[in-house]
Amino acid sequence: MSDIDKPALTNAPQMYVHYCEEEGCEEWGGWGNSQSPAVPTRWWCFEHFPHKSYEQELALRRKIEAAERESVVR
Repeated sequence: MSDIDKPALTNAPQMYVHYCEEEGCEEWGGWGNSQSPAVPTRWWCFEHFPHKSYEQELALRRKIEAAERESVVR
């Protein structure tokens, strides 16, 4: 099938807006997880995402510590 055979896009694509599920967090929920297609996806920001790898967790800790050191210096 070529692009010529496809119908023209008549409606703009819809953007799904989901925020972090952590209580009180208003960050964008860009990290989703679902156990199966039958279970609705839950969304978190990277800081609250519960399924991070060990390396991702270390990188996040370093980033938070660097931000804290920078705020103390100022």
